[in-house]
Amino acid sequence: MLNERKDGGVALGALEGARSATASAPSAAAEVKRWSAGRKKQVVLRLLRGESVDALSRELAVPIYRLEEWRDRALAGMDVGLKERENDPLEKQLDAAKARIGELVMEVEILRKEREARRPLVGRRSSR
Repeated sequence: MLNERKDGGVALGALEGARSATASAPSAAAEVKRWSAGRKKQVVLRLLRGESVDALSRELAVPIYRLEEWRDRALAGMDVGLKERENDPLEKQLDAAKARIGELVMEVEILRKEREARRPLVGRRSSR
């Protein structure tokens, strides 16, 4: 049987592998409250293969705007992944600059501690 929660929704993972008494697939009317990334990916792949958004929306009981949003995010993620460059010279310069900044920050901290050790500024009065 389905694991139902107090608020009327179906518990996470309750539909996976669930079958009715007639051994048919779980009904689309049962609402799934949370979609994992893997399940969303499977839906997006079905959309990219050319399945109808309307048919998927009815089958999965997910609004069309949500399916289109998942597809758009997946395509944007692919764009970002494909735009990455290997051995990008600007990336190398940025990494070198970050390393140099780190070295300079450490040097400043060391010099500050040395100065405070020689002449602590605590307890001094102003010359006014």
